[in-house]
Order: sequence, then C-alpha cells, then structure tokens
Amino acid sequence: MTFFTTSDDKRIYYTDTGSGIPLLCLAGLTRCSQDFSHLAPHVTDLRMITMDYRGRGKSDHDPDYMNYNVLRESHDVIELLDHLGLDRVVVLGTSRGGLIVMALAASHPDRLAGVILNDVGPVIEPAGIAKIMDYVGKPPMSATYDDAALAMQNTMQHQFPDVSLERWRQQVEIQYEQTDEGLALRYDPALRTALLDQAAAGATPDLWMFFEVLRDIPTGVIRGANSDVLGKDTLIEMHKRHPGLISAEIPDRGHVPFLDEPQSLDLIRKVLDTA
Repeated sequence: MTFFTTSDDKRIYYTDTGSGIPLLCLAGLTRCSQDFSHLAPHVTDLRMITMDYRGRGKSDHDPDYMNYNVLRESHDVIELLDHLGLDRVVVLGTSRGGLIVMALAASHPDRLAGVILNDVGPVIEPAGIAKIMDYVGKPPMSATYDDAALAMQNTMQHQFPDVSLERWRQQVEIQYEQTDEGLALRYDPALRTALLDQAAAGATPDLWMFFEVLRDIPTGVIRGANSDVLGKDTLIEMHKRHPGLISAEIPDRGHVPFLDEPQSLDLIRKVLDTA
C-alpha cells in the first residue's frame, strides 16, 4: 500500500498505476479509491491515480472532524500532486470529487489540464441532499454482503433499472467492510457531524464562481438521466456559462454512473484528447 503524509501529519492512501496521461480520480463523499474499479479496465493506457480522502478508506481519520471539508480535501489533493511531482493532471471528480475539482479551479487552475465532472455541478438538488443525509454516517442495516446487495438493488432500481444483482454485490463490497459484527462503514461516521455542523455554521460559497473558472479548461460533464443530484436545468446553465463544455447523459443511471458506460467512456476520452 502507498501513503503520503500531509502537512498536518495525516497518512493518506493513494494508488498510482500505469503510464501515459495522468488521470486523477476523486471519489464521492463517503467513497474511496475502489469506486473507480469499474473504470480502471478501460483506461489501462493512462496513468491512473486515486486517493482516499482523510477519514475514508485506508486513510487516517481526523480527530478534528471539521477538517472533513472541501477546501481541506482540495489542499490534500495539491499535496498529493506535489508528492508525485505532477504539475498538471486531468481530474475526474465524482460527486464530492467534483466539488473538490471546482475548489481547485478557484485556487490552483494551473494544475488542471482537463476536468470531468461525474454527476455533479454548482447546484446540488434538495432531493439529492436529503437522500445523502438519510444514509451518511449511519451503519448499514444489512449483516452480510448478499443482504446488502439485495437491499441496494431494491433501493436503487428506480434510478438504475437494468443493473444486475452481481454489480450491486460488487458495489456493496466497495462501500462496506465485513466484520465479525456485520457490515461496517469504510469511513469515519463523524463525517455526518461535520456536514451538520458545517451547514449550521452558515451559507456555502457560490459554486458558480468556482465553476466559471473552468471556462479556460477543457471540461466535460457526465449526468445520469435519472439523477437527483445534478438537475437538467443546472446542466443547461453550465453549458451557458462554459461555451466549450461537453456533456453526456447516461440512460438508466442515477447518482452516480459507474463510468464504464459507453457514453461515459466516450466523454472521458474526448476530454483527454483536448487536454
């Protein structure tokens, strides 16, 4: 396993495989590096880099849970790039990862050779926020991977109608850890407290200002056709504010596409070709 140590002494897990154009993949709020396992077989010609944010996956938990925020996590990304000696990368950000990318656009646009946002934009739909807060920080109800896969399929089938039980079984293995007591989260449950306290602390920044910095950077957006996080109107507005933006809508997918869909792979390649 590979780790680097941040400026505030946290061990952060990352992977760095292959060669070619560097593609940094940033996962969702509660996810980890394994979330890109479906994409990995399709980008073997690239240098694929992933990381577990602090408090997620194999990385150190932070005793100060308020450090589970987009700005601190974006700073950790820059420290990883410095650790690897990379001046510029194409960044693929899924959900929370996309918010981190927009923060990077505001603070370090020179480090971004290209950007792919997976089902996320400057506006998060209220229904999506409600769904996230319904599960984040709560232990899984199921005791086994098989039970969890069935539960996830039942919960998600209206957004992902054609996804097999086998795929959901793979997904729950990524998201949960099997223990003697049942399934456990692969992240610090204090992430929920961080989100609640940060929301109570005041208004969030206007992410449109961050997104607009991407106008000079090749940018693509992947949207699940059934997404409850990235709304159609938000995507339309993103095109208005970034004339060079390209996008793809993935049928029979909600939040978030797995990234091995043909439309997702085609958009990723288009951004890589122009970066």
